[in-house]
Amino acid sequence: MATLEDKILGEKLHNYCSSSEDEGDSDYEDSRSGEEPSNPPKSAGCAEPPSINKWTGSASNTGPKGVLEDWRRFKQLEAENRVELEKERIALAKKLTMPVRTDKEDEKAKEIDELEDELSELIDEGFLMKYQQQRMQELMSQLQKAPKFGKVITLRSQEEFLNAIDKEDHKVTIVIHIYSNNIACETMVGCLNVLAADYPMIKFCQISVDITGLSRHFRVEGTPALLVYKAGQVIGNFVQLATELGNDFFATDIERYLIEFGMLPEK
Repeated sequence: MATLEDKILGEKLHNYCSSSEDEGDSDYEDSRSGEEPSNPPKSAGCAEPPSINKWTGSASNTGPKGVLEDWRRFKQLEAENRVELEKERIALAKKLTMPVRTDKEDEKAKEIDELEDELSELIDEGFLMKYQQQRMQELMSQLQKAPKFGKVITLRSQEEFLNAIDKEDHKVTIVIHIYSNNIACETMVGCLNVLAADYPMIKFCQISVDITGLSRHFRVEGTPALLVYKAGQVIGNFVQLATELGNDFFATDIERYLIEFGMLPEK
């Protein structure tokens, strides 16, 4: 298949017609017939050769100068078309690298733009203020409906222990203290009484290790222990707290400890 350069070169070859051969044949025939040439050559000083600086589409002088002018013009056109071809190639490359979306994607994008325009019209300062007030009322209503405790509940049987976990609202966090007769457990009881008042939305409970039926080793080494439940599942299991906290600690220490592990919300 012919390229654009071939087409340009072909056109120039078709437009270029040399008459030097015809002139030579005419002179040769005149000489053979014994007649004078109809157009005898002029002397060097009679007339100036035609200018070669202006291109008229065909060579006015078919001699060496005319051929040279034709060649210069051809190279000029060739260079110009090479530049145009490069521009077209770059434009085509840019076009091909652009993401192409289907008609369905265009329609979807148009719908999204329309929705965004409508949303921007709706969301003004008054609308946001009204929405904020409505949301505040919803949150206050939820807080009023949520159960409140405010004190430590003592569980006196294994059944109460199970019911305190399984029959409670799934949104409520339950902290159960398993205690025995030692100093650290007595300190923990006082700390949980303080935290129960500060966190009325948290259900704090306590049960004796003797009721749970745990081993003698746990009674001695495992207490005080805190078990944290939510939606019927244990989410925290902290045993041997005396090893970490000692026998002398405060409610703020237990609060920071539970907050660190995500068992209590930050105030």
